[in-house]
Amino acid sequence: MKYLLAILLSASLFITHAQTVPAFKPLRYEEDYSRLQNDSARGWYERTKYSPLNKSGNTYVSLGGEARFQYFHFTNEDWGEAPKDKDGYVLARYLLHADLHTGHHFRAFLQLQSSLVNGKLSTSPVEENPLEVHQAFADAALMSNSTRKLIIRIGRQELLYGIQRIIAVRDGPNNRQSFDAARAIYTEGPYRLDVFYGHFVAAKKGIFNDGFNQHAKLYGLYLTRSNLPVLQNIDFYYLGHWRDKALFDEGIGKENRHSLGAHTWGASGGWRYDAEGLYQLGSFAGSPIHAWTASLYTSYKWKKVKFTPELGLKTELISGDKQYDDGRLNTFNPLYPRGAYFGQAALIGPVNLFDIHPSLSLSLTKKLTWNVDYDLFWRYSRNDGIYGPNVALLYSGKGIADKHIGDQLAIEFIYTPNPFLYFRAEFTWFNSGAFLKAAGPGKDILFTGLTAQVKF
Repeated sequence: MKYLLAILLSASLFITHAQTVPAFKPLRYEEDYSRLQNDSARGWYERTKYSPLNKSGNTYVSLGGEARFQYFHFTNEDWGEAPKDKDGYVLARYLLHADLHTGHHFRAFLQLQSSLVNGKLSTSPVEENPLEVHQAFADAALMSNSTRKLIIRIGRQELLYGIQRIIAVRDGPNNRQSFDAARAIYTEGPYRLDVFYGHFVAAKKGIFNDGFNQHAKLYGLYLTRSNLPVLQNIDFYYLGHWRDKALFDEGIGKENRHSLGAHTWGASGGWRYDAEGLYQLGSFAGSPIHAWTASLYTSYKWKKVKFTPELGLKTELISGDKQYDDGRLNTFNPLYPRGAYFGQAALIGPVNLFDIHPSLSLSLTKKLTWNVDYDLFWRYSRNDGIYGPNVALLYSGKGIADKHIGDQLAIEFIYTPNPFLYFRAEFTWFNSGAFLKAAGPGKDILFTGLTAQVKF
């Protein structure tokens, strides 16, 4: 209760004094408050978003952050493998950033992150990481005019591409992820090209100890073309990924993987669509890699019907290993996806999977939304196991012929009274299938989650 009261009090201060409501973005460093330079009636909140450091106003600092509190309760966590917890636990995450702009050609961004847990016996660094430098990078704009821009960005930074199937900020879990990377960003009209090379920042429990990670590398290029006449938007990308130690149901070894993909999305009338295909090759423990995935999502919203219902259907095919000990690996690696890939309960990850996912959304009011979805999961291959959201092997598939993993029903209410505040209540039931009953206890899971968040 004290967390909720703190959030409500903070939000009331912002709402009362803020004359200009900002548009918060998933990547906070993409927010631009330079427009406040010409606002002569800036209140105290606007001054935190735009505080000039010289007379011309082209050198300024912008401050921002967020606080998020979540209460989670599981019945039969990990399908009965985890110790029983009658009371549940609380996750708290704090983010605070400062964004310095000096003219039109240089910019520095610093963000701290604190992820805390209360009431959970065993925690991972993704849940509990008391205080770290989450982002610290500098931009140099080598080219900046009305038609073309070229930015060189060096330092610790978040990466987000597409709808976060492959590279995400991992906002669902308590600790967001970042990379120590160098990146070139070129934009011209409807085109954007990113070229980058970096190392994933592995979270460690402690204070300011998330050092440089030599065990994993990510590099590649990502091209986006928008405003097309038919497909509307399309991405093409290449991603290279290296790890000195990777674990799959096939075994343990060095992984060097190359991903080639395409992604298209758009909307027309009440229709929305999103489709992506990706092929992977390379080597694992000296053996060749051949893996792939294909995903399709489509929905239709009845805009003139009461509650504006939106009915959606998503399906994914994600390869698993064809045969044990055959000298090749067919297990797909989603690299760095969003953590809560199939809902906030975050039970399984997008590896060796076939799923069908119908959904329904209703706008009960302008600020309150009700969502329900039902997901049916099967293993794509009998000769591979199932994996968690972090691509860790949960259960081996060896000796188990059953493919049906289970079915998941999720219901949630989302309330956004204003741009500063966000509340969510969710309930998930996972009905264990034959594979889980053969691989482990296979008990059904009940999950309840409550989220309260304030941004500024």
